[in-house]
Amino acid sequence: MFRGFHKACHAVDGVEIAYRIGGQGPALLLLHGHPQTHVIWHKVADTLAKHFTVVAADLRGYGDSAKPLADADHSQYSKRSMARDMVGLMHGLGFTTFSVLAHDRGARVAHRLALDHPACLNRLVLLDIAPTLAMYRQTNEAFARAYWHWFFLIRPAPLPETLIEADPDGYLRSVMGGRSAGLTPFTDEAFAEYRRCLSLPGAARGVCEDYRAAASIDLEHDQADLDAGNKIEAPLLVMWGRDGVIEKCFKPLEEWQAIARDVRGGQLPCGHYIPEEAPEALLEHALPFLTQA
Repeated sequence: MFRGFHKACHAVDGVEIAYRIGGQGPALLLLHGHPQTHVIWHKVADTLAKHFTVVAADLRGYGDSAKPLADADHSQYSKRSMARDMVGLMHGLGFTTFSVLAHDRGARVAHRLALDHPACLNRLVLLDIAPTLAMYRQTNEAFARAYWHWFFLIRPAPLPETLIEADPDGYLRSVMGGRSAGLTPFTDEAFAEYRRCLSLPGAARGVCEDYRAAASIDLEHDQADLDAGNKIEAPLLVMWGRDGVIEKCFKPLEEWQAIARDVRGGQLPCGHYIPEEAPEALLEHALPFLTQA
């Protein structure tokens, strides 16, 4: 995986962020989702590296990045803090502007990055999410059953952490294998890396705090932007899995059009884990958008 990429860490305000870098050209930041790491991009990274200098990072709390202790208001794991990590990483690597391709939790970080750091962002691709505020406010039974982990992980510590730490492999298989494609899209090498990283000290805390922040401080930040009329200024491409939950429970294109000025997108022939389920379809749509002048 990641042939020709270099793996390293970079400290941003004392928080170590792990990443891989490879390729040449304009900068492209790749952000992963839960319960995975930057390895989710292993099927598309080589192709993207022919067009971009690709930086595939682990979010704080995930992978080999640092896993800070929690604070009472969950601000350590707010998407604002995570976005600041990524801007600091990219600036530290010498990139003042860059585009972002992001999935799931990483896409929520990218949403916040686009609002807090608009001058840094060229283009933005978000995969298989609707805005967090819209998803919580429109939660129904179908969504709650499919995204049960949203409500499990936000329970007070240490219950969810204890259960995840007791069986990281079982948690991964339940969450990832419970989606429309089962475990088929994940190579043995990639799944072993997800298992290794979720077994690291503090990983369960990082996962839970990410979701606790999303259900509290992140909603406050999103509502403040909504009240102020702030919108995503960068050109935005949103795509979701035809066999997933997002289109069944929400109207993702309409939701993004309400909070961004230049939006396009549609469904892809897959479920939730787009970069591993449908890498060719992802590249077919994302590359022309990202390479536009």
